[in-house]
Amino acid sequence: MGRGKIEIKRIENSTNRQVTFSKRRNGIMKKAKEISVLCDAQVSLVIFSSLGKMFEYCSPSTSLSKMLEKYQQNSGKKLWDAKHENLSAEIDRIKKENDNMQIELRHLKGEDLNSLNPKELIPIEEALQNGLAGVRDKQMDFLKMLKKNERMLEEENKRLTYLLHHQQLAMEGGMRELDIGYHQKDREYAPPPMPMTFRVQPIQPNLHGNK
Repeated sequence: MGRGKIEIKRIENSTNRQVTFSKRRNGIMKKAKEISVLCDAQVSLVIFSSLGKMFEYCSPSTSLSKMLEKYQQNSGKKLWDAKHENLSAEIDRIKKENDNMQIELRHLKGEDLNSLNPKELIPIEEALQNGLAGVRDKQMDFLKMLKKNERMLEEENKRLTYLLHHQQLAMEGGMRELDIGYHQKDREYAPPPMPMTFRVQPIQPNLHGNK
């Protein structure tokens, strides 16, 4: 008894759907590799799951970009929409703008000026003058800042000198008080002075009176 024909329709159960996708995907990948090897064919296969995950296979002798280019040439269909064309045009515009800026920069440096006429040199001169004025303003701001810092340093130096002077005076006053205290203690502990002694002379007889 043969197998009945399976109706091809979306599998409702998410688990069964994922299992079937994994099996069928592996089968398709295997067939693509086999036909590429057996028949020397160039095969490119891209698969996206329902969750957006990508799986791809490409014959070793080529690449996906080359395969897409061949498809576009042989089918006559444009694979790139207007969005990509606009993006390409924007890239070209940016490249052109960058080239023009490089030329202007060389002119501002004084390079490649021989090809310019006097009228074209006027805006370059104005730009240089404006730039020079801006540089001078910046230098003046820098000098003002240096002078301000210098004044602040001078004031700080004066303050520190004042504090140092008062500290020195305080230290000198303390040393004098200490010296006075030492002399006072020396006087307190000095031995008492020796009492003054009187030597009594013996009274000599008055020889003249006895005569």
